[in-house]
Amino acid sequence: MNSTSPLTSHHLTQQTGQIQPGLQPLESPVVKPARRRRPRRTPQPPKELQLGAGLQALSLKGKRGLGAIFQDQVVNTRQYLEHVKDSTTGTQGRVVKLFTNHFRVTSRPELLTYKYNIDYMPEIEDGKVRTDLLCQHKHVIGECHIFDGNSLLLPHKLQKQKTELVSRWGKKIVKVTIEFCSELKPTSLDCLRYYNILFRKILKMMDLKQVGRNYYNENEATEFLNHKLVIWPGYSTSILEYETSITLCADVNHKLLRMQTAYDLIMHVDNKSQRKDAKEISKELVGSIVFTKYNNRTYRVDAINWEETPRSTFKKSGGEEITFVDYYKEQHGLVVTDLTQPLLVSKGKWKKSQQDTPHEPIMLVPELCYLTGLTDEMRKDYRVMRDLAMHTRLDPEKRQHELRRFMNIVQKNKSAQRELQLWDLKFDPNFVSFSGRIMKEVRILQGSRAFNSHPQFADWSKETRSGPLLNVKSLDHWLVLYPRRNYGAALSLLQSLRKVTPTMGIAMRDAKMLEVNDTVQSYTTILENHVSSKTQMVLCVLSSDRKDLYDGIKKYLCVNCPIPSQCVVARTLDKPQTLMTIATKIAQQMNCKMGGALWKVETGLRNAMFVGIDCFHDIVNRRKSIAGFVSSVNQELTQWFSQCVFQEAGQELVSGLKACLEAALKLWYKHNLFLPQSIIVYRDGVGDGQLQALIEHEVPQIRSSLKSVYGDESKVRLTVVVVKKRINTRFFAEYQGRLQNPLPGTVIDVEVTKRQWYDFFIVSQSVKDGTVTPTHYNVIHDTVHFTPDGIQCLTYRLCHMYYNLSGVIRVPAPCHYAHKLAYLVGQSIHQEPHYSLASRLFYL
Repeated sequence: MNSTSPLTSHHLTQQTGQIQPGLQPLESPVVKPARRRRPRRTPQPPKELQLGAGLQALSLKGKRGLGAIFQDQVVNTRQYLEHVKDSTTGTQGRVVKLFTNHFRVTSRPELLTYKYNIDYMPEIEDGKVRTDLLCQHKHVIGECHIFDGNSLLLPHKLQKQKTELVSRWGKKIVKVTIEFCSELKPTSLDCLRYYNILFRKILKMMDLKQVGRNYYNENEATEFLNHKLVIWPGYSTSILEYETSITLCADVNHKLLRMQTAYDLIMHVDNKSQRKDAKEISKELVGSIVFTKYNNRTYRVDAINWEETPRSTFKKSGGEEITFVDYYKEQHGLVVTDLTQPLLVSKGKWKKSQQDTPHEPIMLVPELCYLTGLTDEMRKDYRVMRDLAMHTRLDPEKRQHELRRFMNIVQKNKSAQRELQLWDLKFDPNFVSFSGRIMKEVRILQGSRAFNSHPQFADWSKETRSGPLLNVKSLDHWLVLYPRRNYGAALSLLQSLRKVTPTMGIAMRDAKMLEVNDTVQSYTTILENHVSSKTQMVLCVLSSDRKDLYDGIKKYLCVNCPIPSQCVVARTLDKPQTLMTIATKIAQQMNCKMGGALWKVETGLRNAMFVGIDCFHDIVNRRKSIAGFVSSVNQELTQWFSQCVFQEAGQELVSGLKACLEAALKLWYKHNLFLPQSIIVYRDGVGDGQLQALIEHEVPQIRSSLKSVYGDESKVRLTVVVVKKRINTRFFAEYQGRLQNPLPGTVIDVEVTKRQWYDFFIVSQSVKDGTVTPTHYNVIHDTVHFTPDGIQCLTYRLCHMYYNLSGVIRVPAPCHYAHKLAYLVGQSIHQEPHYSLASRLFYL
């Protein structure tokens, strides 16, 4: 079955409509990755007192957040695509009226504005202090101004090009220099950046607390006392220019906190009345995210320093030494009660562009650090997941209500309105509305049968189970490994497999059943003794979802002894009412992993190869990043080639693309005896601000590879599409006076698309609860010369070709295959899989 990822506060924030209570995976057990201990570090002050490194972090903050988005806005890819110069709007499909969570800017400044750079001597790191020091001179800069920490926007020009002022910070004197930089036209993209800063200022006026990029209302927090959890409701906002207007995009999200501090976890006594040892505590705590209420910041715990305590000292910005105890008492009025507790070590925010730059660690007091996210036990608790889902999973009606309430608060807040009026900024309080189109249903071909996916639920599970699969592989030589206490579960699974496989056309001989102990060594030893060249499949029944056990088995069977494998946790087989469904799913997965196929769809293209690229970052253990590359081998898209590229930690752009594509083309030629005429690349996992780098770094690699294989680049056509899932835009369809989720196949290519891009949104999947999240597609290179209808229809059809689900998924199948590959290698294997598995879907 489809793997599920650990649910953290980030998931609750970004994917509030996706919580699935009670689901247990058959493959990829949901457990936290193993963690490493960190070497001892010299104590450092809390982040707000670190001057040098902190300033660097401040200047990069915009690039990680809205600044990165603005970097993408200036990239005009449509100017090179002559075939869509006049229009990027499609025409096919049934028209439907839609609303979106965007609010038009109805009024904004029409005059020139003036940008000034601000410098401090001595240098000041803390953003709040920088703002306070500048605001001591409102008689110079005026009441109407926007300050981002480094530069200042004014509606009027100062008398001097360079103005030097003196401010007081406690007993210190600070020189503030204001120097003219440039004039900004009303249409300048830089102006929009300042409007976003202004709106964030307004959110603070509404008593919302900034945590990361978003703002939360602590006063409306919901406590789940029986689960010891707290949820802060909040909002994400951005003001950007779209097809016909500038709009404010606002969405609801949530921050999940636990009523437990890191100190509580360290001091926890288990049922045997024995305190956990340092190794066990580190395993639970290192890699987790903690939240400090005194400054509303989150930190990743990289290590625990058992030698240092709150009595330890660090140097303040002025050079004087102070203990952590005294610092928190003086700075925040907080009393640290346990003076013997260890300190937490955080390396600070992970910066993709600074892998080789040494960072001074930040020391934190566990007593003041609240844990975030969910434990494995919580994720497995149906009641916890149900209660959280009921609160965070907002359907379109509830989401609209919350956003209308938010806009009303903005409109009624006098301070906010006064600030907006200074800049003549006004917002329409109503959702932007326009017409979308619903593409026609996709025909699924399974052997001699053909059927359409369900128009509302985008699912064909029943049809898949009721007849022969497209291409079946017989199970003649296979092994089943099980621990002694799970023999009954293994036997029940085999009996169910015998019942479901004949209908699907799968011939299945009896498996060789082998008993193992509950250790990695036992599994690998048994496999060494019983695997032969004839072995087609290994099915492992696991007693629990221990990550070390799963990782050990997968690593052995993907690297040392390359055989397709399937793992299933025994408790998943305990429910008789679902056992047949689970057995059907396992049979289908094993068939795919051995080289079989379940169904196919007609893409409408001949001689075309499809490529999916995605990256996995192990941000817990700071290991190397893994780029997954998959490509279709045949024209039916039922066989796939895969390869991994290992990169430096945090590196997103793939450097080994040329070799991957050349190997993929070589395998395509071997199977088809000719090279593809077209290559369509779907690139997932591209972060904000990386669009230009992608165009300059990856596209040339692909083109260079094609030139070396074909000799002449004009002999092959190439299309590259950037796929983006982490977006805040939502769409709502109106049915019988109520807002509902749009039907699967709904495409949007007007109003909220960009003039400088060849882009569109598709709602491909169906969700039963909450609000569906659309996927954004941006065609950055296209010598195939796709029409808007052509690329939209093709993309939607590819969302039907993922063999781990008898339904439509959020992204095209090659994207998700690349994700699954990169995730398996990055989380479990940490090595290049054996080349003999490269043409198998072993990572399903």
